[in-house]
Amino acid sequence: PDSMVKANDLEFCFFINHEETGCSCALYRSLEEKLIVISFRGTCNLKDLVTDASIIQEAWVEGEDVKDPEIAKVHSGFRTSLASVSRRLKELILAAPAPGDNLSEYDILVTGHSLGGALATLFTMDIAEYGIDAGRSLPQLAPSDAWWNSIIETIRGQAASSNVKEQKPPRPKSLRLYSFGSPRVGNAAFAEKFDSMIGNDLDEAYRVVNGDDIVARLPRSVNALAFGSVGYEHCGKTALLTFNGTAIDETNVDAADPSLWVEGESSDDACLVRDGEALTSPLASGSVLGDLMEAIDKQN
Repeated sequence: PDSMVKANDLEFCFFINHEETGCSCALYRSLEEKLIVISFRGTCNLKDLVTDASIIQEAWVEGEDVKDPEIAKVHSGFRTSLASVSRRLKELILAAPAPGDNLSEYDILVTGHSLGGALATLFTMDIAEYGIDAGRSLPQLAPSDAWWNSIIETIRGQAASSNVKEQKPPRPKSLRLYSFGSPRVGNAAFAEKFDSMIGNDLDEAYRVVNGDDIVARLPRSVNALAFGSVGYEHCGKTALLTFNGTAIDETNVDAADPSLWVEGESSDDACLVRDGEALTSPLASGSVLGDLMEAIDKQN
């Protein structure tokens, strides 16, 4: 929508940072355009690197049997990181609309780069499937606390308390995700569930990547004794940026217009970042751990 690029009054509202996990995000809003923007920070410190390097998965819905091959599973480090801020973030989203406004009147745009893109993807999936449920951090089998607890003691909350308790968690007018250089976040079941939301409770989801960005190809699927079979798939439409077959970087970005390949919209059905063949070892070249080991070896 035009409102997502023409918000002249876009203002910074708050920044959340969790000291232990390093998870950070910011919220911006435009009251004129009724727009809320949530931006997750990418990798920039050692705590983030450790989170990135893990390939272990856990159930997307806490309490489900992680050994069940049919359930949606996600990167354990990504989920743990997001869980540390998600509930507080949703409480603040509920408070973001102007007095007298309803969240259902607002568009929400979620974005992030690298690790931030992974966190943005998981957060978008949560609110697309369940709404702004501030009664818990991320999906769980156990009953949530009341989603309205955080707003019921405000002036507006007291006025609305007579009927808010009967309502389901609120949803925005529209929900869109634009991630940049995001790694894979979950298995095939998660990707299938995510993609099924697009066009329904999730209006758009694009994963913008540089064709030469290794992060966009990670984590890879692995079959190894230590981990068993761990599969990862991308979710959302891929938008691939290249320049004459060469990835864009600071040396050529101004040379000419880049080419853009968009999954499901461009005529070329080949995408460089959808290369999910399993590796035999988590330390193989191209895996997260393997690339870390190679970088360490080059420094020694």
